[in-house]
Amino acid sequence: MEKRSRSFYFLSAFFALFVLFLYGPILTIGILSFQGPLGGLTFPMNGVSFHWFRDLFQEQAVGDIWGSFRRSFALGLMVMITTVVVSVLGGLAFRKRFKGSTVLFYLAIASLVIPSILVSLGVGLIFNQLGLPVHWASSGFGSQLTWTLPFGLLIMFAVFNRFDKSYEEAARDQGATAWQTFAYVVLPIIAPSLLGVALFGFTLSYDEFARTLLTAGSYNTLPLEIFGMTTNVTTPVIFALGTLTTIFSFCIISVFFLMVWLMSRRKDKGSDAGKGMV
Repeated sequence: MEKRSRSFYFLSAFFALFVLFLYGPILTIGILSFQGPLGGLTFPMNGVSFHWFRDLFQEQAVGDIWGSFRRSFALGLMVMITTVVVSVLGGLAFRKRFKGSTVLFYLAIASLVIPSILVSLGVGLIFNQLGLPVHWASSGFGSQLTWTLPFGLLIMFAVFNRFDKSYEEAARDQGATAWQTFAYVVLPIIAPSLLGVALFGFTLSYDEFARTLLTAGSYNTLPLEIFGMTTNVTTPVIFALGTLTTIFSFCIISVFFLMVWLMSRRKDKGSDAGKGMV
């Protein structure tokens, strides 16, 4: 058996510390959320129970937890769908070079380098100047798109840059229209990437705070609600909420990965069937 070098153990220890730094806060919140009825916000724990999870589903004296969750979920779906559609259309448009494409590309992703709070402030001011109501479903929606669309566009640009155009040419040679080529050839091939864009869109929207801070209006999204609770709630119920939202996020990610795996498996079966016919 080959002996490991010192660098291997050093890098392994460094990686372990990195993982601990990354997930340590989540584990800490998860552990503290299982405190007993007399538990506090810090260690040592005072008993072990599901008390604060049960308390979370009862009426709270402070905040609107489930209303904010519904708003964040609806906003996440809106942002996800819009990001996928616009990213695909943008990716298709940039497949051919056109005058001003470089400038338009940099303008499309410029919002990634602008401080999020300034974007939130700017969008809120625009809505105020236009006399439009500042609301999570309008100004908040637009503000979050400045965060999700650049990521979606970058993914689709990369996908179409390595897309083999011979598939489309073969479909056109068989008499397929432009729409049929896209629907039955292009779309199935890029579907896993679309799921990735959708996952980015939903998760970035669901936990976005800064770009929603000044554009949500009178009704908080879940991140804003949790932030507000940190100044008012002094019990582990806030940890229970953090644990549930983290589990929900991992469930969403797992669903998307499962969909990608099923699509890949279906594609492999189709390839095997085609080879069998040959």
